Amino acid sequence: MPVRIRLQRHGKKGKPFYWIVAADGRAKRDGKFLEKLGIYNPNTNPATIEVNVDDSVKWLFNGAQPSDTARRILSYKGVLLKHHLMAGVRKGALTEEEAEKKFQAWLEEKSKAVAKKEENLSKAQQEARKKALEAEREVSEKRAQAAAEAELPETPEAVSAEEEVEALETAPAPEESVAQEPEVEAAAPAEEAAPEAKAEEAAPEAKAEEAPAEEAPAKEDPKPAADKE
Repeated sequence: MPVRIRLQRHGKKGKPFYWIVAADGRAKRDGKFLEKLGIYNPNTNPATIEVNVDDSVKWLFNGAQPSDTARRILSYKGVLLKHHLMAGVRKGALTEEEAEKKFQAWLEEKSKAVAKKEENLSKAQQEARKKALEAEREVSEKRAQAAAEAELPETPEAVSAEEEVEALETAPAPEESVAQEPEVEAAAPAEEAAPEAKAEEAAPEAKAEEAPAEEAPAKEDPKPAADKE
């Protein structure tokens, strides 16, 4: 079996961390290996990848076969490109200087792309933080407003409809009749006083009629004067 370039799992449960190793194809995944070529940490954003390019190219020239995941990682770090360029040097199509120059130019473009991606990610994180802070601020303001409203005394407008119905049902009905009784009582003395006033008005009239009756005996009788003659 040929040598395989593959990943060897390490790290905690739920947070895997991998080594990129060259191992015998018959060995277990996490067993013995021939050489450690780099690391791969998918827990970061972007993922952290470190690869020894020259050693990886040597193992590829010796016939090592990378796994699918290891192939993508090696292509991302430029190992497969350098392997292709060094194959052209061996064939005489390129010089080592030209191959190195092309490889460095590719690395510069790749580094710019990675830097741009990291910048976009940092901006997205900052925007997410701002939104989270604004949401927390709104929640805190609502809580403060609710607390302030709870401390204020209750106003008549704040009374619910149910409380109004309960107040009407529990209000004593006799209070209305009691409030009307003083009016009847106040009217009664006025009616009683009216006959007395009428009696007082009738009394002077009776006195006026009685006065002439008392003066009647004072008149002289004309008959005795005739007798004297």
